[in-house]
Amino acid sequence: MFGWKSGLGLAGLAAAAVALGVGAAAQGPDTAPAYTAKGEMEFPSDYRTWVYLSTGYNMSYRAAAMPGMSQFDNVFVNPAAYAAFLKTGTWPDKTVMVLEVRQGDQRGSINRAGQFQTQRLGVEVHVKDVGRFPGGWAFFDFAGEGPGQLLPPSQPCYACHAAHAAVDTTFVQFYPTLKPIAAAMATFSANYLADEAAAPRD
Repeated sequence: MFGWKSGLGLAGLAAAAVALGVGAAAQGPDTAPAYTAKGEMEFPSDYRTWVYLSTGYNMSYRAAAMPGMSQFDNVFVNPAAYAAFLKTGTWPDKTVMVLEVRQGDQRGSINRAGQFQTQRLGVEVHVKDVGRFPGGWAFFDFAGEGPGQLLPPSQPCYACHAAHAAVDTTFVQFYPTLKPIAAAMATFSANYLADEAAAPRD
């Protein structure tokens, strides 16, 4: 956050992924969302030890990408939420998804082609907390590692995720290890299926 072939089939893939997910969740303590007295979100400082979902490179939801843009978007999710997704094809309450944006560069060491990641440019969090937020989900924006600011529901990210996300307002269509799980368990949203049906084909 973003096809490949396997002889396992979807059922075998789901079983293997569940086994891997349980192991990942057991490797360390889980981190539920924590908030300050002002309603800000505490920075999930150990997110780099969570389950890695995918990396997007220079992704843009607009027709024209930003000129000169060179960024990697790395997506991580807390282990308990990941393990639950592998069993159900959807996200449980207290899911925390971290989008880490890093600058891309091609000038360094022995590299002669392609891009690699360098400094962190920002962090955003998509959190599911049904008892706290209308609609269940909210977005927080972090400056450095201080508390994150809640983005109001009027921000376009809410409407975009509601209109186009594959599973429970999250862009599972960009997570190659989870998309087959959602397909096997038929948890794709109606909006996403409509997008796929309308997408141009080569």
